[in-house]
Amino acid sequence: MKVKYTPSFLRKYKKLPIALQEEVEEKIILFSKNLKHPSLKAHKLKGKLEGIYSFSVNYAYRILFLYEDKKTVKLLGIGTHKVYE
Repeated sequence: MKVKYTPSFLRKYKKLPIALQEEVEEKIILFSKNLKHPSLKAHKLKGKLEGIYSFSVNYAYRILFLYEDKKTVKLLGIGTHKVYE
């Protein structure tokens, strides 16, 4: 799976602590290899975020993404559960 990044995602990513950035990188690599890996807990969102998906970095942090096509996803945002608001 090809992964693209929005400028908004990159800005938020750069503000994270280095240790968390490393964890994010590991999860993105895992995500690109296996979208359905159980540790990612990837799922479709509902409500005002309908059509957007999310996967877990750790207990607190999530990454929002969107399918551009069958082989490409775009990472939209990263943050705690407040990223859903």
